[in-house]
Amino acid sequence: MIRTTLLRPGAIALCATLALPAAAQDRTPAPEGARAYIISPENGATVSNPVTIRFGLEGMGVAPAGTMAEGTGHHHLIINVPQEDYDFSVAVPADDAHIHFGGGQTEVTLDLPAGEHSLWLLLGDAAHLPHDPPVMSEPIAVTVQP
Repeated sequence: MIRTTLLRPGAIALCATLALPAAAQDRTPAPEGARAYIISPENGATVSNPVTIRFGLEGMGVAPAGTMAEGTGHHHLIINVPQEDYDFSVAVPADDAHIHFGGGQTEVTLDLPAGEHSLWLLLGDAAHLPHDPPVMSEPIAVTVQP
């Protein structure tokens, strides 16, 4: 169950609608040195539900999905998907492992199943396509108490 602190009604549906087929798209250039990061929780933290995750971004601005402004993008929270297996050439899918923040949100409060989880952020452009090079956070590990 996802409970967001900043998510507007219908934002997830809008994100899914805006995720255009990637085959016809070119990746948006990212400014040199741009990076996303997770402010909290800290790597290795043990947390209880609900879990609040705060997003950070350097070298770029946050803009809602569909906004075509240079040097901007919006966050996607990737849960339990290894970065080394990720295909950055296609739009970020919308499912339980890829949560979209197309309204420009910078935090989320959600319930995660008990156990260990890997979390990382990936910035997407107006059409949810990762930038080139990808603007992403280092993965963090959290353990959710039952």
